[in-house]
Amino acid sequence: MKKVNCLMLTVIGCLFATLSFAQQPFSNCAAAFLDRKMVVESYSLTAKCAILESTTGVLTVCTANISETATTPVDKIKFKIAIKDQKTGTLMMFSDQTYKNIAIQKVLAKCKKGDSILLITVDNEYALPHNEILVQ
Repeated sequence: MKKVNCLMLTVIGCLFATLSFAQQPFSNCAAAFLDRKMVVESYSLTAKCAILESTTGVLTVCTANISETATTPVDKIKFKIAIKDQKTGTLMMFSDQTYKNIAIQKVLAKCKKGDSILLITVDNEYALPHNEILVQ
């Protein structure tokens, strides 16, 4: 009987330890980057993201080191892309693929001025508050 009780306590202890190590949703900050430069003007609640139709470079979504003087990408994370039509507000998936990086020119080829590029994380571990990029 002592062995059964000891085994049960061990199992329950392991269960609680596993639960305590589980990742909370949206617990890590992420940002969109073009060639290692953050797309959003500042990492704040009111900041906007915008790029020109002629923009070139590699688009990534990364966890970030954010300080008062600089923001640098750390680890690339997986994301999907949708395009929001300016006139109708309709959302259309760019493709079925999941990306860690993509040439922004490929995405812009399907956009018109005034459309928005929407970045969608595939893991709820990451918060991506600046997920909409206006095409100017």
